Amino acid sequence: MNDFPSSGRFKVLAKPSCSESKIIGWDEENKAWRVEIGAPADDNKANIELIKFLSKSFKKQVRIVSGLSSRVKFLEFL
Repeated sequence: MNDFPSSGRFKVLAKPSCSESKIIGWDEENKAWRVEIGAPADDNKANIELIKFLSKSFKKQVRIVSGLSSRVKFLEFL
């Protein structure tokens, strides 16, 4: 998590329906951060949990730029 970006845009591979939300690490092949999400993908719950989790973890607001219905998402710190 020390190398996680603190500003700008970044790519995330989200895995919904996990036991807890946590950053797994960097995926070199996909050039993205792997993040497990402790919420199901239905009704946008995983996206909401992803935003809350990252915002709380880094004490900065985060928004999804693209990939609302995909596991591959581009986000940015505000």
